[in-house]
Amino acid sequence: MHTLSRNDLEHAARQVYQVMPATAQYRWPLLAERLGCTVWVKHENHTPTGAFKVRGGITFMNWLRREHPSVKGIVSATRGNHGQSLALAASAVGLRALIVVPQGNSQEKNNAMRGFGGEVVEYGRDFDEAREEAARLAQEHDLYLVPPFHAELVKGVATYALELFSAAPELDTVYVPIGCGSGICGVIAARDVLGLSTEVVGVVSTEAMAAKLSFEAKTICETASANTFADGLAVRRPVAEAFDIYRKGAARIVSVSEDEIAEAMRVYYTDTHNLAEGAGASALAALMQEHERREGKTVGVILSGGNVDRAIYAGVIG
Repeated sequence: MHTLSRNDLEHAARQVYQVMPATAQYRWPLLAERLGCTVWVKHENHTPTGAFKVRGGITFMNWLRREHPSVKGIVSATRGNHGQSLALAASAVGLRALIVVPQGNSQEKNNAMRGFGGEVVEYGRDFDEAREEAARLAQEHDLYLVPPFHAELVKGVATYALELFSAAPELDTVYVPIGCGSGICGVIAARDVLGLSTEVVGVVSTEAMAAKLSFEAKTICETASANTFADGLAVRRPVAEAFDIYRKGAARIVSVSEDEIAEAMRVYYTDTHNLAEGAGASALAALMQEHERREGKTVGVILSGGNVDRAIYAGVIG
């Protein structure tokens, strides 16, 4: 992936803002009181799809229509947020969107993808098997296979970081969840474009450690499973192009347990009255784990999405 320029990010932002407004970032006083540092929350739970990925969907579809004008539709694998993003963005430009999810995927996310105009196919035991089926369907139906990570997706996603850093350039550290990696790569790109020295810290689940293990081994490692309720973090093997970027650009990667994620979801509710899905709360969970190291600092956390099933949320919040 070529290094993104400020012009690239500002052009991407103009495309994003044709579909949605910028999201807010707020300094929440109760979080500051709780954690002993100034906490800026970037509210990607307030996009039209309830998660940050819609930004990448918008820029990717613009690129696809420009570079591959004969394409009739797209296919991709997802646990939910990427799929909602692509369904909304594809429908907006008149393309078919076929979305493959693992069996037993969140029914609420599946319904949301259908609501945004996507056709949902359930296949396989996890994201990686769904990804293989998406590749097969692309051949069978002559659809464009959208990867989980692509330069155009990163360009769109980086616009949230551009907004955050423009509002709070003094951030000491930003915590970012890692699934397939577009979020952390977007934050690194925006930081570098703006010439900031902010430390970028990735966050994974203790049940899906592939990115952390790979980062520490300096080579890609795969795990046998990724059984976390934070489905946006449930990846068994890092995407190589994303790994190349965060291996160089991240300060470190922190792992948080299921209990720590659940506690961060509760804290988001009590301190800000915001709904966070598991992956969305993971960055705050990492800051809560490390808050003594951050005392007196100004810290950003990415609330990457709020798309959690009601039954799961009720179990966490109860």
